[in-house]
Amino acid sequence: MRKIFVALMLASLPVLMAVGPGNAATAPAATADQQQVLIKKKATAAKAAAEAKKAADAKKAADAKKAADAKKAAATKAAQAKKIADAKKAAQTKRIAEARKAAEARKLAAVRTAAPQRETHATCRGFLKCLFGNQPKPGVQRASTGASAIDTQTGEDIDWAPAAKYAAGTIIVSTPERRLYLVTGPGEARRYKVGVGREGFQWSGQSSIVSKAEWPTWRPPAEMIKREAAKGHMLPPMMEGGPENPLGARALYIGGRIYRIHGTNAPSSIGGAVSSGCIRMMNADVIELYDRVKIGAKVYVIQ
Repeated sequence: MRKIFVALMLASLPVLMAVGPGNAATAPAATADQQQVLIKKKATAAKAAAEAKKAADAKKAADAKKAADAKKAAATKAAQAKKIADAKKAAQTKRIAEARKAAEARKLAAVRTAAPQRETHATCRGFLKCLFGNQPKPGVQRASTGASAIDTQTGEDIDWAPAAKYAAGTIIVSTPERRLYLVTGPGEARRYKVGVGREGFQWSGQSSIVSKAEWPTWRPPAEMIKREAAKGHMLPPMMEGGPENPLGARALYIGGRIYRIHGTNAPSSIGGAVSSGCIRMMNADVIELYDRVKIGAKVYVIQ
């Protein structure tokens, strides 16, 4: 029995030596080294991740800046293109305005040249000259001659107490005065000389401007054509606008009536009761009124 116990002790001795006090002390040291290695690997991975994120953020910022710069460049290019387009448009508008102004000047010059010729006629030559020229008719007040026959501006700014009753932009025609007033403010107006309807064709009332036309076409009303035909005067159904047209340079049409405020090819008629109900103005005056008055402006004709 004793021999068996000794044999067992000898057989287990290598195992006891392997787990003895010396070998047991080296196990924790090996574990600590592994932890250090693991910590270093984690630190290295964290650093790499941080650098990757920093690089991604830098790229994102660079892309955003590049996009902003491109957008800014596009906006600058668009602004320059708009500036060029606006300059071209302004130049074109200026050319059109200058051409229009030159055309107006030529037409007005033609009217002014024709006016003295009408003054020199001792008798009426042609029906239109009789109807719209400076020849007197029975029961009709003859317009003044001389300086007033020249187609010039008669408008003047005045203090006018009745203007306080009307809104700015309102037109008041005083038939007895042969004057048209354009209200410009409280107690203020611009006054023009006008020709009004002859006896039997004068009227009064309230309306408004419904349309406007430059160098308007003249289409005599059916009543006028019939009335003049009975006298042996054949009116044309239509006459294109121009210096010889009785409606002159501009026309402002009064709603609900056949009448207009218009220019004339007979400046000597201004200041008289000579028309078939329309209000006549010097061409220079009606051009100014046309530019000042808006569609919808109130019109009052006072007897």
